[in-house]
Amino acid sequence: MPTRFELANAIRALSMDAVQKAKSGHPGAPMGMADIAEVLWNDFLEHNPANPHWADRDRFVLSNGHGSMLLYSLLHLTGYDLGLQDLQHFRQLHSRTPGHPELGYTPGVETTTGPLGQGLANAVGMALAERTLAARFNRPGHAIVDHHTYCFLGDGCLMEGISHEVCSLAGTQGLGKLIAFYDDNGISIDGEVEGWFTDDTAKRFEAYGWHVVPGVDGHKPDEVKAAIELARSHDDRPSLIICKTIIGFGAPNKQGKEECHGAALGEDEVAAARERLNWPHAPFHIPEAIYRSWDARERGAAREADWKTRFDRYAAAYPELAREFLRRQKGELPAELTSEALIEQAQAKGETLASRKASLNCLNELGLQLPELLGGSADLAPSNLTVWDGAQAISAGSSTHPAEGSPDGNYLHYGVREFGMGAIINGIALHGGFIPYGATFLIFMEYMRNAVRMAALMGLRAIHVFTHDSIGLGEDGPTHQPVEQLATLRSTPNLSTWRPCDAVETAAAWHVALKRHAGPTALVLSRQALAHQPRDQHQVANIERGGYVLKDCEDTPEAILIATGAEVGLAMDAATELEARGRAVRVVSMPSCDTFDAQDAAYRQSVLPAGVTARVAVEAGHRDGWYKYVGLDGEVIGMDRFGESGKAEDLFRHFGFGVDNVIVATERLLTRRAA
Repeated sequence: MPTRFELANAIRALSMDAVQKAKSGHPGAPMGMADIAEVLWNDFLEHNPANPHWADRDRFVLSNGHGSMLLYSLLHLTGYDLGLQDLQHFRQLHSRTPGHPELGYTPGVETTTGPLGQGLANAVGMALAERTLAARFNRPGHAIVDHHTYCFLGDGCLMEGISHEVCSLAGTQGLGKLIAFYDDNGISIDGEVEGWFTDDTAKRFEAYGWHVVPGVDGHKPDEVKAAIELARSHDDRPSLIICKTIIGFGAPNKQGKEECHGAALGEDEVAAARERLNWPHAPFHIPEAIYRSWDARERGAAREADWKTRFDRYAAAYPELAREFLRRQKGELPAELTSEALIEQAQAKGETLASRKASLNCLNELGLQLPELLGGSADLAPSNLTVWDGAQAISAGSSTHPAEGSPDGNYLHYGVREFGMGAIINGIALHGGFIPYGATFLIFMEYMRNAVRMAALMGLRAIHVFTHDSIGLGEDGPTHQPVEQLATLRSTPNLSTWRPCDAVETAAAWHVALKRHAGPTALVLSRQALAHQPRDQHQVANIERGGYVLKDCEDTPEAILIATGAEVGLAMDAATELEARGRAVRVVSMPSCDTFDAQDAAYRQSVLPAGVTARVAVEAGHRDGWYKYVGLDGEVIGMDRFGESGKAEDLFRHFGFGVDNVIVATERLLTRRAA
């Protein structure tokens, strides 16, 4: 029977061999955390290698994702569909073992990690989702949702500001099934962290309301096991286990030094490590006895089978709840969902109102039909208008956390934590069972930019509500007036961005966002009221195509005006005046550029015919993205500088967003074409 030390050495050997073969990577963290991982995965982690998507599995997140070979070694050794050949192709193109763990590439990887601290934030989201789902579905004697979220993290994760945001909220929420392991090795890329990181981490987390287990020797399995047992016994708050480790443990000349953090050890040091660890085996060779001890397939299958038996009993007692649970696990929308009817309702009402208010109207209907909607705002709910009539705050639901609400709520007050909110939303989406949405002002998308990018990279079903979309927010001035943010969102691959011009387009945007499974959606909404735009049913149907002809002329158009959001109304007014002057003008509303660009060429040509080259784009945002539609010789009425403080109507006039300016630009193009 192999010893724990030998089992951990299998991780160390595979990690240093794979990094050495790739001639790049991070061997230090896997070698230093191997003993902790061995105890957690062999003694506590509930998972089934044959089914990485088992609903009630424990979640494991490697927040310090540069140590990816730790995770790949664990997955391989415990029996996931990840062979030695995959480990030998570490960090190679099209490999199943990329440099950092990536969702969808490797079975058993729960989230993409690499930007430090975000894995920890994802873990907070997963733990929130677990607790809320349990409160919604569990019944006395029937605990069908009952699992832990474990997270490994390093110094870098704790130095990142996002760790403060999410750990503070996790403590307030009392997430007792979240257990984090801090790899306290004192080393980062630049060397010994005592020169730039001297926080009292234990006191810091105690101040957050966490249970802290300090002073654990990360190379003594008995201490690690006792710490995990203690953490699991504190189910009223999250736990941090502080493990003192030696980075690169076993590499005699480089352990404890920054040299083993982010580079291969070198052939000589690998050989020396083999001798020090008493590991005489060839590269990538694992003795059969060690494989047998690590293999989790049989016990994993038994655990899932036991859960299925319990779920069958639950389904017999609560058939409707069981069906609802399975539907939500699959990510299927209810068959009776009437999100499309919201578009028709808005069309029939023809109201003039801010698109943020139109969004709230949608939520008031959707919230009743979609119990999986889990909303939130970064302390701007009264401005974002995301608290719908049936919203109930999520809280720990105990005397120590007296905030209104309960664990089975549907709305999360994130506080002023935009970045944390975005990454927690990602964790909720990754966990499953919910469609999360979160809101802030468009300008503060900058704070959460990387979390939005990670959602797009992973293809997560998350909805971001960004209100106060332009200089139209007015008096708060340029610090709060977005200029370049729309261009940033639109340039992000796999992110669908919508800026609706009225209540009808807002309803359509929500409808499309809910149907979208393979990536996040950004809904960019106005503070100011937007006039209803008249449409026929054909035009209404075409909104979902991202861009469509909103107003046309009887003859072939001489010019095309393209606009989004509030500026659609401006374009419509300008077109009416141009028609009175005898000009044939078409107005195209383009609420979603990425959606329009994904349409077939015939449709795009029907909206923007190549023969009509006199084109003017109008949007109170950065100009550059619009030249792909108007051409380099076209006109773009947009922003090329930051805003000012003042009333919205004065700002629009000051920056050239007026009917006269659109008319002048159009006439200038037509005169130029005629010359």
